[in-house]
Amino acid sequence: MSSKADILKKIKQNQPAFSADLPDLNLLSSENPDVLATYKTVLKNIGGDPVEVTSYAEILDYIKKNYELEKRIITTIAELSEIASLDWTSDDPHLLADVELNIIKAHFGVAENSALWVTDDVLGQRVSPFIAQYLAIIVHKKDILASMHQAYERIGNQQYGFGTFIAGPSKTADIEQSLVLGAHGARGLIVFMLD
Repeated sequence: MSSKADILKKIKQNQPAFSADLPDLNLLSSENPDVLATYKTVLKNIGGDPVEVTSYAEILDYIKKNYELEKRIITTIAELSEIASLDWTSDDPHLLADVELNIIKAHFGVAENSALWVTDDVLGQRVSPFIAQYLAIIVHKKDILASMHQAYERIGNQQYGFGTFIAGPSKTADIEQSLVLGAHGARGLIVFMLD
């Protein structure tokens, strides 16, 4: 008998005599009645900027006041075509090298870590949120969940070609213990929380 088989046999022989029920994960969502406040706090703590808005017009105004419109801004959201290009999707990610700001929608957010779930159907190009200098993501307040457990339940068995959670701007301190923003993605993240 191999050592691996011997180890597995011993593990099987030494199982506890009782079985315990798994914990009820739904309790986690009831522990945090204000997921919006938690989301904003966590996002600020990891370097992102939360902005509450009631309409796309407010998003347009915010971007006009805070970003240089002569630089390249892209989006897949028709309501923002006044300030951002809609005609930019391509199979060649190198054509996105000069993007200053990318504005996308998230399917939902998660309060416990401020993550936002995005898939290829809202991105236009998979690399677009990672290659832009700055990233803005729009999420409806009603779609902010308390925990990752709820997030995985919501994703369920959905079909998508690419999906990822995005939380905060890209940062690393691996090189000489010096904090670098934008090393692996956007240097800044703003999350528009839409009513």
